[in-house]
Amino acid sequence: MARAATTTDVFNAIAEAKRREMIGLLNNGKYWTVSEIVGRMKITQPTASKHLRVLRKVGIVTVVKHGRYRQYRLNAQSLRPLFDWARISKGKWNCPSGQQLQTCFVRENRSRDPSNAHEVGNRLTRRW
Repeated sequence: MARAATTTDVFNAIAEAKRREMIGLLNNGKYWTVSEIVGRMKITQPTASKHLRVLRKVGIVTVVKHGRYRQYRLNAQSLRPLFDWARISKGKWNCPSGQQLQTCFVRENRSRDPSNAHEVGNRLTRRW
């Protein structure tokens, strides 16, 4: 099955680790220019712009133009579907407190079908 485009929804947009890191950086409520983001994250300007474009298209960040500069800020309300999903799904994970989710999923799949536990673990490692 083909993977959905990164701009279809919040879940696909945050699938990329650099975008999650960018969200963490923008989480302080202030406006950031691309050059500030580039300096803090140690990435190139085109890379930062690409990730910001994806985040903007799904509504995770807002942009305001001030003169020659565009400033970006986190729209925390747009992350609500993630929190709602996590809250609803939390009870289904059966992970002891403090256990990493990936380890929990591997353990769950081993208990269901021990023959494919190694394959499940490899798939999760590649995705996470």
